[in-house]
Amino acid sequence: QVQLVDSGGGLVQPGGSLRLSCAASGFRFSSYAMSWHRQAPGKERELVADISAGGSTNYADSVKGRFTISRDNAKNTMYLQMNSLKPEDTAVYYCNARIWRVDHWGQGTQVTVSS
Repeated sequence: QVQLVDSGGGLVQPGGSLRLSCAASGFRFSSYAMSWHRQAPGKERELVADISAGGSTNYADSVKGRFTISRDNAKNTMYLQMNSLKPEDTAVYYCNARIWRVDHWGQGTQVTVSS
């Protein structure tokens, strides 16, 4: 049974940093691409960043240069290091694994950027 557990969100001031984690279980983590998405109130869920099984990464234009996605296959865990946070980064962040064309989601972790 695939399970994804998001953590690491919180309240941070503009310009601050947070690191999100996604602990995965129930599948061969190292064999699959993973991604982070976010959903702000009243908006659709959007892709933030993804990382292939081999470690190649892609980022949304809005977070390039500020966010870094990574994975530790020994720990079955994916990370999102978020620096220089802005109020517009406020959202619920979800990790995702697409396995055999089926999307699996974490429960989400709230990130609030506010002074």
